[in-house]
Formats: sequence, C-alpha cells, structure tokens
Amino acid sequence: MPHAIVREAKGKMDKSLQAFQEELGNIRTGRATAGLLDVVDVEVYGSKMKIKQLGTVSVPDPHCIAIDLWDKSQMAVVEKAIMASPLDLNPSNDGKLIRVPIPPLTEERRKDLVKVAGKHVEEAKVAVRNIRRHAVDTIKKQQKNGDIPEDDAHKLTDEVQKLTDQHTEAVDEAFKAKEADIMEV
Repeated sequence: MPHAIVREAKGKMDKSLQAFQEELGNIRTGRATAGLLDVVDVEVYGSKMKIKQLGTVSVPDPHCIAIDLWDKSQMAVVEKAIMASPLDLNPSNDGKLIRVPIPPLTEERRKDLVKVAGKHVEEAKVAVRNIRRHAVDTIKKQQKNGDIPEDDAHKLTDEVQKLTDQHTEAVDEAFKAKEADIMEV
C-alpha cells in the first residue's frame, strides 16, 4: 500500500513534466517545425480537427512549413484557421500546397518568449510541489492511523522528495534547452 503513494506521485509528476514539455513545444522559436501548427484547430466536416489530420505537414527549409492537404477544397479554411491562431503567421497557397513562412524573431520578441517559457516553468514546479505535498500528507495520515511504521514513513517521504528533485531538475533542463533554442539567431 505505501509504495502505491510513491508510484502515484511519480505518475502524476511525470504527467506534469510531459504537459510542461508540450507547453514549451508550443512556444515558437525562429525555426520552422511541423509541431508548431499542432495548436491550430480547423473547423472542417462539422468538427474541429488538427492540421496533421487533414494532410501532410513538412518542413522544406528552416523558415517555411508546407502543408499538402488531402482535400484541396479545404485550403481556404485551413489558411483562415492558421491566420486566426495566436501564432501570428501568414500562410499562402498555390492551389497545391499551403506554405507558411516563419519570420525571424526580433530580439525583443525572443526575450518575451523566454519570459512566457519562464511562467510555464514556475507553473510546472508548483504542480510538482503540490503533488509532493499531497503525497507527504497521505503518508503522514497513514502513519498517524498506524498503517505505516515511522521508519517506513520517513523512507517514503525521502523517496517522494527525491522524485520531486528529479522532476524539478528535468523542468529546469527543458527550460534551459528551450531558452537556448529561442535565443539562437
């Protein structure tokens, strides 16, 4: 039973870390990536779909994304969805492909993006600390009820703290990598 607390805490911390990494992935750098358009929902066929569900997304060069739709009649809808997204991009099409040029970032915009990433770092760390607190509270309650001996409770608390430290470190490493990516000209 007690190890279930540590396993549950690890699972939740892993999910928080994964969500954080996805958030970082949505922050635009000066380079084109196929995943950049994952935040764009397109209203087609009566439902919202991702662009990668409507065609092939490729990156022919570092400053352009190409979208080859399977149904060419949806080009205008996809273009509008990209323009309406918070990505601030202007796609164009030649009847066959939609091209999305990725403009270079200004120094000021790079610094803003690093600040946005920094906010995500803090949110991720708070989430990890909340999971730790919940796990430690559960361990203390079970110790108080006599379900866990005191020695085991200390060991479990130490394990939860180690998990917390590992996940906090992983958040910091992911942020450093993203910051270097954003600031790279």
